[in-house]
This record gives sequence, C-alpha cells and structure tokens, in this order.
Amino acid sequence: MESPPEDDVCSICHDWFTLPCQANCSHWFCGNCILRVWHHGSALQPCKCPICRRFITLLIPTDAAAQERQDTEASQILENIEKYNRNFGGGSSSLIQVYIFFIIVNTNNQDICNLSDTMVMSAIYVLSPVDIIPEGIFGLVGLLDDLIILLIVLLHVATIYRSVLLYRHGGS
Repeated sequence: MESPPEDDVCSICHDWFTLPCQANCSHWFCGNCILRVWHHGSALQPCKCPICRRFITLLIPTDAAAQERQDTEASQILENIEKYNRNFGGGSSSLIQVYIFFIIVNTNNQDICNLSDTMVMSAIYVLSPVDIIPEGIFGLVGLLDDLIILLIVLLHVATIYRSVLLYRHGGS
C-alpha cells in the first residue's frame, strides 16, 4: 500500500499518523514512534514489530512524508529512518568502499607519499556510513575492519617515524 488506511491510527501512539512508515511486515507506524521503539531496545539490532513481533529490517516512508523534508523535525526523522535502513536493511557495501579497503591494505609501507594517501583513504573508509562489516549488525565484531584500518595507519606512521630517526642518526 502507498499509504496507511484512512481510518487507521498508529498502534504505538494511538493517534493519527505523522510521517507514516510501512515496515517490511506491512504494518504502519509513525516514523518517530517506531524509531522510539528501536531506541528503547538494543541499538545493535533491529526492533521487533509491536504488532507481529517480526524483526523490522526496512522502514518505507510514504511519498508524502518524504516531501516534508523542509520541516527540520521531519527531516531529522527521515534521516534517522535512512540510517536505520542502512544498518538493518541488509544492503551490500559499496564497491568504492571495498576498493578503498584493498588499496589501504596493499599500500607500500616504505613510500612516504603513500602515507598521506593511505591516511586519507583510511579516514574516508572509517567515516563512511557503509561498512564491510557493519557495527549495527555485528556489534563489536563489526569494529574489526575499522580497527584493522587504524592498525595499518599506525604501522605507516611508525615506519615513517623509524625512517626519520634513522636519517637523523646517520643510518641508512
């Protein structure tokens, strides 16, 4: 359905729908109400539908709700819904992020020029909203790929520091 039934209300707040969203189980909720249900539980896993108890892995706002982006509060709710969908929608990692990951892993530790490239690529990878191993689904295990990238950057910095020390003390 493109919109909730006209004579229906949100089953969470028992009021008329504001920013209606349909869950993957086909039940309708106010966008803010279902986000509050999610925030009330574990942030590392999707919330369960208050009606059928299935995990909600996707929230689809109506076209009318998406058009209300000019309103700051509505815009924030829609951004949180997008974040929820990124975390639990089961989407695959972007090819750009996978490419960046392999560039970082395969850079040459001896080249100073590659250090700045590696640090920029690492920052992009760690700060990007899509992860190869998403923290939202795998919890602490999801931090593993980010920690590996940070370890590689630290090894690059240590290599540069070591070469500077060797240069200062006349070693080659």
